[in-house]
Amino acid sequence: MADVLEKIVAHKRQEIELARRERPVERLLEELQHAPAVRDFAAALQPAPLMRVIAEVKRASPSAGLIRKDFDPVEIARAYADNGAACISVLTDVHFFQGHLDYLRAIRAAVSLPILRKDFMLDRYQVLEARAAGADCILLIAECLTDCAMRDLYFYASELGMESLIEIHDPENLDRVLKLEPRLLGVNNRNLKTFVTDLGHSLEMRSRVPQNCILVSESGIHTRADAERLQAAGIPAMLVGETLMRSPDIGAKLRELLGT
Repeated sequence: MADVLEKIVAHKRQEIELARRERPVERLLEELQHAPAVRDFAAALQPAPLMRVIAEVKRASPSAGLIRKDFDPVEIARAYADNGAACISVLTDVHFFQGHLDYLRAIRAAVSLPILRKDFMLDRYQVLEARAAGADCILLIAECLTDCAMRDLYFYASELGMESLIEIHDPENLDRVLKLEPRLLGVNNRNLKTFVTDLGHSLEMRSRVPQNCILVSESGIHTRADAERLQAAGIPAMLVGETLMRSPDIGAKLRELLGT
């Protein structure tokens, strides 16, 4: 199978350059002055008796195609907020996931939960763009970034007041991520090169992640039993998108995963 991640990254670099021409950094810096105050994303995911869920607003994906036809991002976000989500993740990639940064702006204005910009972040421009739009956290994918780039984006996000959820799939990336001493670490159970998922991947990584770092299991979570399996292993948070987005009743499905 072709390396999907490599294809996405190549396209994303072209998108960034186009966006930089259409909306120069100077304009983003002006918009930043009017951005809403940052909400504490990591604090919302602190371990608790109930599993913490980052619920994702996601219309489509390269592996699944269109996931939900009746797609109203604000109503979906409100359903998440009303049914126990701790945070909301918003896909903003247009080309591969049919997302948009405008979805994040609208959701940020409609709900009180902390918001993650879920995208393939490669450049400071995107970090500034995220904060100007109202994001409280960004996703950094270790497999997409050199050590230098990851460190630069991580600390730039911090300068802007945002948290970073640093995601890994390949175990060999763990040590270089932990050098940053992040508050949040995501383990993607989906191999971004083949898009195959394995929930056991998070379980295997648990023992290698320091307890003061909040571990978030991502992808391949479908049932209450999956959530219980993660929680029993000491994993306090999970990011769930497709399972919720495919459900006829999003709120009921979220409550089912939470056991409430």
